[in-house]
Amino acid sequence: MKRISLFATLLITAVALLSTSCGTGDKIGSVSMTVGGTTGTVNLVGLGGTLQLKVTANYTSGKQIDETNFATLTVVPVGVDDTGAALPAPPLGVQIDNTGLITATATDANGDGLCTWINQGTLQTQSWFFTGEYTVTASYRGFTSNPVYIPVASAANNQGALTNGQCGPTS
Repeated sequence: MKRISLFATLLITAVALLSTSCGTGDKIGSVSMTVGGTTGTVNLVGLGGTLQLKVTANYTSGKQIDETNFATLTVVPVGVDDTGAALPAPPLGVQIDNTGLITATATDANGDGLCTWINQGTLQTQSWFFTGEYTVTASYRGFTSNPVYIPVASAANNQGALTNGQCGPTS
């Protein structure tokens, strides 16, 4: 009789542990992406200018792990530059490496950059809006991050007297 009751006790304990999900491990709940070193408006400035992206796996327990080097990054050009021309596909305009470093690159063989900003204000009271950006998302273990929108200021603006060549906000 003692063997049966001991067996029954072990069986009930095992079922209780399994039903409470004990030992099932931590799981990824989401993936997020941020642009390092920026506060406020993101702006990729100057040919060769860089921004560092960071991809974070957010676990159900609350822990966060940097997975930038293991995520798949996708860059899609959206919109137009300040002249109305469609943004070129990477590696023209921008390129991104497997560490999440995004770099402003030339748009053609002449080494031209681009400006995706327009001033809707005056020269004295500027009001900047971007007309196009490179939308970046990260994928990691079946999860896709929030998009990050990156306007580019790697060339002078073509709005003449409204900008004096300035492309985008300076602060």
